[in-house]
Amino acid sequence: MLIHAVLGFALLETLVLAAVLLAWADRVAGARLLAAFLFGISLWMTGNELPNWFGPQTEQTMMLLLSTAPFTSVLFFHFCTVFCRVDIGRWGVAAAYALGAGASIAAMVMVPGHIVQHRDIGWIAIADTVGFVASMAWVILGIGGVAVLLTALLRAHRAQDQQKFRQIAAVAASCLWGMVCLAGYGMAVLDLPIYPFPLLGLPLYSLILVYGILRYGVFVANAWARRALVWALLLALGAVVVVVTPLLLPFESRWLGGLAVAASVLALNGPVRRFAERLVYPGGEVSIADLGAWRTALQSAETPQALAQQAATLLSNRIGTQVDVYIGDTSNTTTSTPQLVCNTSSGGWSTTLMGWDAAPPGPRHVAELFGTVVAEAAARVDQAQQFATRERERQLQARLAELGALAATVAHDIRNPLNIISMSVATAPTDTRREVADQVGRIANLTRDLLDYAKPWKLSTIRMDLAAQVRAAALRLPDVSLGTGLDQPLLLDADPRRVDQVLTNLFENARIAIASTHSPMHIDAETTDTEVLLHICDNGPGVPEEIRSRLFEPFASRSPGGTGLGLAIVARIMAAHGGSVALTERAPWRTCFTLRFPLTTTITTPP
Repeated sequence: MLIHAVLGFALLETLVLAAVLLAWADRVAGARLLAAFLFGISLWMTGNELPNWFGPQTEQTMMLLLSTAPFTSVLFFHFCTVFCRVDIGRWGVAAAYALGAGASIAAMVMVPGHIVQHRDIGWIAIADTVGFVASMAWVILGIGGVAVLLTALLRAHRAQDQQKFRQIAAVAASCLWGMVCLAGYGMAVLDLPIYPFPLLGLPLYSLILVYGILRYGVFVANAWARRALVWALLLALGAVVVVVTPLLLPFESRWLGGLAVAASVLALNGPVRRFAERLVYPGGEVSIADLGAWRTALQSAETPQALAQQAATLLSNRIGTQVDVYIGDTSNTTTSTPQLVCNTSSGGWSTTLMGWDAAPPGPRHVAELFGTVVAEAAARVDQAQQFATRERERQLQARLAELGALAATVAHDIRNPLNIISMSVATAPTDTRREVADQVGRIANLTRDLLDYAKPWKLSTIRMDLAAQVRAAALRLPDVSLGTGLDQPLLLDADPRRVDQVLTNLFENARIAIASTHSPMHIDAETTDTEVLLHICDNGPGVPEEIRSRLFEPFASRSPGGTGLGLAIVARIMAAHGGSVALTERAPWRTCFTLRFPLTTTITTPP
């Protein structure tokens, strides 16, 4: 009979949905209680169908299974309080369980009813006095659960919590649908001359209940729902074609009937899928033209920042809500607005939605599809930037090679004239000899720095104590104060000779800067989880604003007696260590250079 096939399907479906809930129990509050409730519903459906499967001799087992209904109602009531976050206290929960468990045990001990034959359903249970009293228990608990749902529904509406409102509304709608379905049993018990058609809708009860909850918390449930709806509609279409085909043909032909079903399904497969897409993802339809338009609009972005800005504008305009997009850098992400975060990993670029918990499935579906386009654009921008970086490095190496060849030629050609000049003033007055010696020394230093900056070299790294090297180098300074950050060892992998060169260049700049102010130099350090920061500060005249942006370029600045290459050499050495140097602000000092040494050093070959 049709009704028994439907009830059997409903039983299997309920058990499957209970398993799905257990698999995603961490996504929904009270999911385990709801899974237990669905298992109780399956016991109740098994009890109702048992005599129809195995005969009236199973009446006693049937009554035992039906006696679990009050306890099943307790599970529903408890789920409603947990899901809706309504606190009734431990004693309230205990009283509910006492009522349900007591009614179930009483019904199991005493006979709750008997079975009779019905023309449409077959064997059905008729409640006696004990069964009626037990039924009152589960009715009271059911009404209590519905009251909790309605109270939470009003609270969510006032708080404008759209996601919670929709989930609670889905549970309430499933309760209403369940009562409509149970009306079919009422028709049979009262022996009304009507086919108990409401029972045919029982499979939808568990489906509405579970899908309404998971729809906004487990996004993949919507994909499953779309597939299931497509198959259901195609099967229904095939059934209609099977029925209609004999009416249209003057003769009966199974081959033509099957061909008509196949042709109809193939022809309407696309429209049916689009229809299901609109039902499951209202407002979430994305066409191939939309994807192409997004790709074209994002094609002009050349940096991650420009890509993020363009993507945020496109997505915000599409769904009508402000959305923040982050490419690579998630340090500024907040939860105040929905966000689409695009990051790279070993598997390539991918996107993650954050702060979309309250969003309907339609806009979320649009955002996920849009995220695939953003990930493609991010990969393109990343590749373009890597290519540009390699090209800049290649050009820099070419320029350094030319500079190195020029410096070597200059050093060779200028050495003899310098020696002649030095010897020519050997008999000159002392002041003249001193001045010439200073100028010859400056030229020699410039030549040496040029050669050092331009020539290729490699680091010779060892495990060293940066604090100890700084304290040793500071002994050469006339007036310096050391911070407490240098009291403890600062161990890292570095080239001691090059680190000493960095310290010497920065110390010399600071010494010259404070010569007129007679203020002390200050050196301190701090450690983070990933790097060591060394601060070298002074209260000299400061760095002019006009050269700050190019301070570490060759010849950007030149201190008295300097060559203009000291800071450029410092930047190159720090980059080779995988670190950096920057002009920073640290009150009360006017000038502060901060060196960043990574704790896990990635050594790079200097260009």
